[in-house]
Amino acid sequence: MAVVRPRQQILDNLDTVYREAYERAKTAKDDRRMADLDAAYQREQLLLEVLLDIRDGLSAPAKPKPPSDAGANPLATIDTIRRITKLR
Repeated sequence: MAVVRPRQQILDNLDTVYREAYERAKTAKDDRRMADLDAAYQREQLLLEVLLDIRDGLSAPAKPKPPSDAGANPLATIDTIRRITKLR
């Protein structure tokens, strides 16, 4: 199984990439690029969080099934069997 990077590390990497690009646009005084990067960052962060939620949901261990009531009460089971056999 592949090593899964922690959620926060992935989000931090996204933040670093966009922050560096934003700073370059800010230094160039490119207001339009800054606005585009801001909108793109928000969109990408949302999409990435959804994908991470899916990943976490798929990789989570399955919850154990609660014990069934079948056979929990032997008298009730015998009574059910008796009623079923009477129907035939």
